[in-house]
Amino acid sequence: MEKKKILIIGGTGFIGYHLASKCKKFNWDVTSVSTKKPTKERRLKKVRYKICDISFKRNLTHVAKYKYDYVVNLGGYVDHINKRKTFRTHYLGAKNLFEVFKDKKLKSFIQIGSSAEYGTAKVPHRENVIGNPGGIYGKSKLLASKFMANCYRKYNFPVTILRFYQLFGPKQHTNRFIPILITACLHKKEFVTSSGNQSRDFLYIDDGIEAIVKSIKSKNSKGKIFNIGSGGPTKLKKIMKIVKQKLKHFYPIYGQVKLRKGEPKIIYPNVSLAKKILKWRNKTTLKIGLNKTIIYYKNKKNVG
Repeated sequence: MEKKKILIIGGTGFIGYHLASKCKKFNWDVTSVSTKKPTKERRLKKVRYKICDISFKRNLTHVAKYKYDYVVNLGGYVDHINKRKTFRTHYLGAKNLFEVFKDKKLKSFIQIGSSAEYGTAKVPHRENVIGNPGGIYGKSKLLASKFMANCYRKYNFPVTILRFYQLFGPKQHTNRFIPILITACLHKKEFVTSSGNQSRDFLYIDDGIEAIVKSIKSKNSKGKIFNIGSGGPTKLKKIMKIVKQKLKHFYPIYGQVKLRKGEPKIIYPNVSLAKKILKWRNKTTLKIGLNKTIIYYKNKKNVG
């Protein structure tokens, strides 16, 4: 039987790495597209790595000439300070991908959205709510979601949109809250933070990857938007407490990090639609996920 072929846009990133690793276990043929080569710790054997900026359509033509069963769009500019680049990679990138793959008879196209698309909408977020994001990242993501949903309605393009909340786990770069916290504790350094009273929805990476896989395989997911999170808010102070209990050394400096203008104090989703249609639910508790993540960074420190 012929191998399934998957193209992962942003395959060298945190989520992309874990998705590629999972697909390899299925014995799928995996191709990654990103603007940079993978770091040493995120390079996988038997994965085809291609360098390409999806915000320029002409760059994608050589990628799209190959046949794929599935495409997952995890691409986008991480540093949201550059507004033009953020808009181009998240919105124009999605448009370009549709243009080059619309006639390729894909079985499934997964567009990765974001909780930022809801902006200051009332929690828990529901998929049918029209978002009002304030920042360029949320606006670009929402435009991409609207565009892709329209492609399904007009052209029957087989897209499913997943709005992720706060994913965490091993091999995440240390520019996110949980990795910054853990590495500060491991190295016995001060941890500069906010008040810690804001609440967010945290989801372990394996559960996020499972949602992507179930979306790819689902016959009933096309044209739909799904919130993917644990379904409940957790105060940042609780995360700090759990990590402190595990690592002992914790030197917080509260109040130094300010909330972004218009940033809600509590963010979390309603995930009933994903449970009903995708038959998905998170399986990893916060404590277990944090423990696995701590073990990874501990081992990394000892090796380093």
